Amino acid sequence: MISVDLNNLDLTEFTGKTNPGLHCRATFPLFSAHGSENSATVYFELEPGDALGWHTDSVEELLLILKGDVEVSVGDETGALSAGQMALVPTMVRHNLRNIGSETARVLGFFGSANFVATFEEVWLPTNSNMVDTAAMAAQPA
Repeated sequence: MISVDLNNLDLTEFTGKTNPGLHCRATFPLFSAHGSENSATVYFELEPGDALGWHTDSVEELLLILKGDVEVSVGDETGALSAGQMALVPTMVRHNLRNIGSETARVLGFFGSANFVATFEEVWLPTNSNMVDTAAMAAQPA
């Protein structure tokens, strides 16, 4: 059995290269490198006022808000979601999340493929890249 404890994750801190308001702590708890064949997940936390940044994903994504209040923008639509609510992001539709609450927001995203590519409009530090490619991550030595 493959399992993950969301309360005990090793998170990486990311900040927008030219926009410090783009800031999160994130990891990919499950994807092909962990044995998943047809799905993947991303877990991230946003502090009050911080945003994930506009981006597209090469596969459909379901966003589950675990804690906090976030503003979710998908294409031209924007709405507020709270703990226990979900949003669907279609393949290659531009989207963003921003913490509009007073506590750390915790979000779990589910993807319909074990590997995917996320392309952000902003370059992120410490990676100095605007792309996340889980297949490339899986190919890196541990």
